[in-house]
Amino acid sequence: MANSFNKEERVAFEQILEGFDDAQVLSKAVSKYSTDSTMMERANDTIWRPQPYIAQSFNGLDQTSNFTDYTQLAVPATLGFSKSVPWIMNTKELRDSLQEGRLGDSAKQKLASDINVAIMNVASDQGTLVVPVSGAAGDYDDVALCDSIMNEQGVPMFDRYLALSSRDYNGMAGNLAQASRSFGNAKSDNAYERSLVGDVAGFKTMKLDYANRIAAAAGGGAITIDTQAAATNYYVPAATSTAATSETSNVDNRYQNITVSTTASVVAGDCFTIAGVEACHHITKQGTGELKTFRVIEVVNGTTLKISAPIISNQGSSDVEAQYQNCIVTPNATAAIVWLNANATSINPFWQKDALEILPGRYAVPSDAGADVMRGTTSNGIEVVWQKFYDINTMNIKYRLDTLFGVVNKQPEMSGILLFNQ
Repeated sequence: MANSFNKEERVAFEQILEGFDDAQVLSKAVSKYSTDSTMMERANDTIWRPQPYIAQSFNGLDQTSNFTDYTQLAVPATLGFSKSVPWIMNTKELRDSLQEGRLGDSAKQKLASDINVAIMNVASDQGTLVVPVSGAAGDYDDVALCDSIMNEQGVPMFDRYLALSSRDYNGMAGNLAQASRSFGNAKSDNAYERSLVGDVAGFKTMKLDYANRIAAAAGGGAITIDTQAAATNYYVPAATSTAATSETSNVDNRYQNITVSTTASVVAGDCFTIAGVEACHHITKQGTGELKTFRVIEVVNGTTLKISAPIISNQGSSDVEAQYQNCIVTPNATAAIVWLNANATSINPFWQKDALEILPGRYAVPSDAGADVMRGTTSNGIEVVWQKFYDINTMNIKYRLDTLFGVVNKQPEMSGILLFNQ
């Protein structure tokens, strides 16, 4: 017969689930996609999520030559995070029921932290809209730069979020506290009394008690890239690719390999612009007057970098390039690469809600195999499994709290990072 939870343990689990739900700060700021457990097992826990189409329009009545196929782009999303907190208590320790509750709270906090960290890592590592600010965090203008770079490239103007490191967040709150010394102003009072920033420049702001950091770029100023069409350093999006064996597979269009003069001292995460490569609005295709920002995803070899976003400049003059064009290139055989992360600093990610997605997973834990099992689902769809097993040989009780989930950045060009002191 399986072990069963007593009433105190059931109440404890309900409290753990409630606290777990409250602690999922970042997961409430991203979209959610629920998966089918059977399908995910058969697909190796990977599902391809579609990116939005971008339509084209043409002038005139006669559209004979403009009827073309549309290319659907997609990105792989994987249930790649399997997090567990196990612990043991013996029958003597269980005489103090408070200890069990404290251990459960600790497990809840760690798993909630794991989910928040996973989202923060994806947002920080894969966001391609880079906003470097020369000084320390201080005022509205800093966040307004994030608003501007999103607006210029056609990112939806709703559901925008900005997660700031504690020092940067408090620096901005300090500015708000001083901006109006007339107490009675809610914005100023909250900043002064609670270090609360709130909504700024169209972003809902959040304070991180842990934030990723980025090192100063060490690649130097002599690295160049050939942006002429003949060098083929531009990218042509594709829905699928065909291998030499004639097998067809989906293509992840978030990344591109480019050839540069050297990759010496370049590391993943570095941010850069390319001389003559101007960002354009994704829908109108009009130039923004600002250089397109890119991230290094991987250093492939001595002259090859994997970057995001890809350089879709329509230099190949294909329909799919015209549809997904994201930049305008002034060709140059030795276009200079300029690094934006000039100094080591904290990473402050920002994103539009639909860019980041969390995928709740589910374990098929048997309930009749000797251990008692309890399940609960948070408001974000994240399932938490609590298991208990009694070992008669040692009089020990084993507990474990588990969750399975995935995080994906579906559109790196709808997310970015704000870097101060650059």
